[in-house]
Amino acid sequence: MKERNTFSVLFYQRVDKIDKKGMAPIFMRVTVNGRRVEIATNKNFDVERWKDGKPTDNKIDAKELLRDLESMKERINRIRRNMIDHDEMLDVKKIKEYYTGKSQKSKTVVEVFDWHNALVKELLDKQYSQATYTRYLTTLSHIKEFMMNNYSVNDMRLTELNYDFIASFDHYLKVKRGCNHNSSMKYIKNFRKVINLAVKHGWIDKDPFALFKCNILPVERFYLTSEELKRIEDKEIEIKRMDQVRDIFVFCCYTGLAYCDVSNLMKEHIVIGIDGLPWINQNREKTDIKAQIPLLPKALEILDKYKDISIGTNRLLPVIANSNYNAYLKELAAICEIQKNLTSHIARHTFATTVTLSNDVPIESVSKMLAHKSLRTTQIYAKIVEKKVSDDMAKLRMKLGSEK
Repeated sequence: MKERNTFSVLFYQRVDKIDKKGMAPIFMRVTVNGRRVEIATNKNFDVERWKDGKPTDNKIDAKELLRDLESMKERINRIRRNMIDHDEMLDVKKIKEYYTGKSQKSKTVVEVFDWHNALVKELLDKQYSQATYTRYLTTLSHIKEFMMNNYSVNDMRLTELNYDFIASFDHYLKVKRGCNHNSSMKYIKNFRKVINLAVKHGWIDKDPFALFKCNILPVERFYLTSEELKRIEDKEIEIKRMDQVRDIFVFCCYTGLAYCDVSNLMKEHIVIGIDGLPWINQNREKTDIKAQIPLLPKALEILDKYKDISIGTNRLLPVIANSNYNAYLKELAAICEIQKNLTSHIARHTFATTVTLSNDVPIESVSKMLAHKSLRTTQIYAKIVEKKVSDDMAKLRMKLGSEK
């Protein structure tokens, strides 16, 4: 006959440690077959409002505490189920070790993520860019906040991860952090890469992402028409900061540089190209892929405008902080009567569509100048141009049809 284990989880207050405000710490007691351990919850609560292992009222702080305690209890139950699934003997000390992350048998989420990030840091400027490293650090920060918010813990064992954890993390990113769908998917893809490494190293048996679909939704890329770009170029602007913001934006429209790349543009990045004319020769910060861009007359005109101005740090253009820059672009759109949400990246889209592809520059050349990893990325812009041609021809058909 199979042995049956008795198991229970309850919460109690240490009334011997009441503070001056009448608050006492709450502990969790886990019992298996008569053996028990106490685990600190790091929670304190009013002793007058506590009875039979839970708060006695429905005030906000009581509801929050009850939610946290339920999360802790569920985590203990999950550890128990994992031990049973792995044919481990149920032992209260082991359960506590798993809960507190002190078990030597299983690595934790934060432990493995820190290990991965350390590897990335060692390969900066060799295999990874600073931007990539920062994204992994941000992903880990979100995971830590999520575990504290949903499970009231700072870390969890890899073996505790499952589909529900991943789906709940996705929900947390969208609801609590305000991320859109694609941003949420990018964080989850970063997380998935780390877990895949854990699977390969044998630190976790089952892939918690196995049933989770990490799909990126197509995004409409806005750009300026040639008429809108000309309107911005020709606008008389007397305010110096707005004039500079306009110049930076127009420069990016004629070079395809992203904000971070134009911000880092130095004198050494301007070289004489194969045609004997000035080119930009710069590695993109996002991908570390070299962008080689022949400078068009308008871009050269803007560089010449600031050649005698001391900007500092050997930079070529007076680029301001990104948040201020995007805020001023909203002003620029208003004074130029542009009915689009003007952002720093619209300049890059405008270079790809209006400035190059619409003027019969081959897509392979555009892809090279944009420093895309794959031609498929550039083809998105080609589809935008094709759609514009289709829409224009549809209007022409309607016009010709009405005249007929």
